Amino acid sequence: LSGALSGLTRVRRFQQDDAHIFCRPDDVQKEIEDMLQFIDFVYGKFGLTYEMFLSTRPQKYIGDVAVWDEAERQLSAALDNNGKKWTLNPEDGAFYGPKIDINVLDALGRKHQCATIQLDFQLPIRFGLKYNASAGADEAGEKEERPIIIHRAILGSVERFTAILIEHLAGKWPFWISPRQVAIVPVSQDHVPYALEVKEVLMQDGYYVDVDTSSKTLNRKIRENQLAQYNYILVVGKDEIENKTVNVRTRDNQVHGSKTIPQILEEFQSNMVNFL
Repeated sequence: LSGALSGLTRVRRFQQDDAHIFCRPDDVQKEIEDMLQFIDFVYGKFGLTYEMFLSTRPQKYIGDVAVWDEAERQLSAALDNNGKKWTLNPEDGAFYGPKIDINVLDALGRKHQCATIQLDFQLPIRFGLKYNASAGADEAGEKEERPIIIHRAILGSVERFTAILIEHLAGKWPFWISPRQVAIVPVSQDHVPYALEVKEVLMQDGYYVDVDTSSKTLNRKIRENQLAQYNYILVVGKDEIENKTVNVRTRDNQVHGSKTIPQILEEFQSNMVNFL
């Protein structure tokens, strides 16, 4: 419905990761290739697949046909060099330039239009933008040319992209971006001080850590923290206190055994570096 709000997908205000790249006409293809690699890198870290479409000159457009044709040629060449399948979407470009639209596929196969790359010939004209194309020449030999603007968004609306990720991941966020990275579960109240000590060490390295100080049974606490989608559940008891270790479990109910604090920190760091 027009004007209706809906969770994070339709909000009153939103943030957009929109960028504007000013470049020479002969640099367009290289810039587009770099952007396509950037998009593939970002979506790959979230485990998202996507489709690409080249939208060409619409029936109602502004600008010179020869400029449109050259821009479409460069976009097509950039898509070909990218090595991934793409589809031609005739006459669906913006009135000011051709564009590449990218649809993200979630876990249910639903399509969401997020990333876009659009060429803009008209804003540079309207703003009177020019650059000196005669590098190294003196003032008398300066040659002015007009740049092209590339509008680029990868996530699109950050709020909407977050909503897509929540459903795609079913709340099971990878460790590197998880809001619930670690839950420390003391076996009994006697072990809470050590649990708090471990928490302080992990938080000093920038990780999100909670301690379950409830009086519930150990098994119930472990299960509830797994259902709460904590990536790691660290159980601490008498043996862990004596050996300065933690007993490591993950939310998929896998027991990984005892590890020292430096060992678990090394594993966490590896997860962050490798986007796991």
